[in-house]
This record gives sequence, C-alpha cells and structure tokens, in this order.
Amino acid sequence: MPVTARWPRRVVISAAFTLTLLATAVPADAHPYGYPQTVTVTPDAARPDVVHLRWKPGGVDELTVLGVHLGLLPQDRVLLDGAVDTRDTDATILAGAEPFADYLLKQMTVSSDGRACAGVVGKASDSGVDVDYACPGPVGVARIEIRMLSDLDPAYRTVATGPKGKRQVYGTDGYSHDWVLGNAPPTSAADHDPATAWKVARSVSPLLLVAAVGSLLRRQLRRRRITRVRPSS
Repeated sequence: MPVTARWPRRVVISAAFTLTLLATAVPADAHPYGYPQTVTVTPDAARPDVVHLRWKPGGVDELTVLGVHLGLLPQDRVLLDGAVDTRDTDATILAGAEPFADYLLKQMTVSSDGRACAGVVGKASDSGVDVDYACPGPVGVARIEIRMLSDLDPAYRTVATGPKGKRQVYGTDGYSHDWVLGNAPPTSAADHDPATAWKVARSVSPLLLVAAVGSLLRRQLRRRRITRVRPSS
C-alpha cells in the first residue's frame, strides 16, 4: 500500500490519543470540561409575573461534588486522586435538603425592573430541578444571573435556553443576561449576536471533536479490515 494511503489513519489515531490524554488528565471533580450544565428559561403563560428556571447538571458526578461541598455527603466521596464516588442516592439526598435549595436560590437569581423576584424550589426529576420566581409585576425583560457551581470551579459554564430557542452561555465572560420574556422591546441584539452562538459552540465543541474523531477512526479501521479480506487481483 502506498505511504500516502496510511497517513490519514496515523493522524486520526494521534488526534484520538491526544484527546484521550487531555480527557484523562482532568480529574473527575473538574467536570466543567465535560458536558455543560443547562438551564431552561420559561415565562408563565398564565401568570405574567412568574419566570420558571429548570437547572440540570452536566453529569451525576457534579451532584456528588456539590453534595460534598454543601456538607450533605461525606468528604471521602471525592477521592484523593480526584475520582468521584457517585451513587444513585446522591440526587435524592440533595433534592430533599434545605442547603441545596438555598444554594439554588443563591446561585440563580431573577429580577425585573430592578426588583428581585422571590424564588421557590420545586421538585427534582430526571429532567432537572425547577425553580419558580414570582416577580413584583408582569415581566417584560428579566435579568437572570446564573453562577451554578462557579464557586467550585470558575471553569464551569451554563448553557441557558429561552423562548424561541434563544441561548446564552453563562461563565467567567458574564454571569448576568437580560431575557426578553414579555411584551417589551429587546434591550439589545445579544440573543442574535454571532458571538453568543460561538460561545455555545465552544462549550460543547470538545465533545463534538471527540465524537468526530472516533467516528472517523472507526471508518478507517473498518476500511482497513475490508481491504485485508478482499482478495487481491
């Protein structure tokens, strides 16, 4: 086989190996480098003064690390080498704990017309934890601040999705954003800014790159196996 026919496979294997090293070099408690946590922003159609937020962690290990941070789980659940001992009961323990509810209300806040909205934490489910915010009056533009897990590691990012699919990435570049939820003119074009789309893509691009490399590697190996079994002419 010509030398030029082999280089793509070597490049793919090298890239996959490098990405594997980068992934394994990050301890399990530094999960900000994995799937980002998400928040869904939803206005209440029946109550114009209410805003709903639904927070979902990026992985189960985040709940364990947060539980240790809040004193709800024992310290030895985060091992010395950075590995996290996750258990199925962790989510249940956090969901029924007052410190967790207080943490949500502290790290996610909503205000309207410069006045704070009162939050109430609802039940947790597989789709996340709901927090309802009652504002002093009908909400046109809501200023929503999200700092979830940023006190554990500033590298954490939150990808928020609002009405009509609008998105915003919360992180060190900014923890506050104005969302148009009611009958109010947009305060800016930030929701349509290409930079916002770029920040969203940047939050998940490492995972997409790993998936793409893996897919390409599988195709190359499959092609090689077919070449081996095909009789020579």
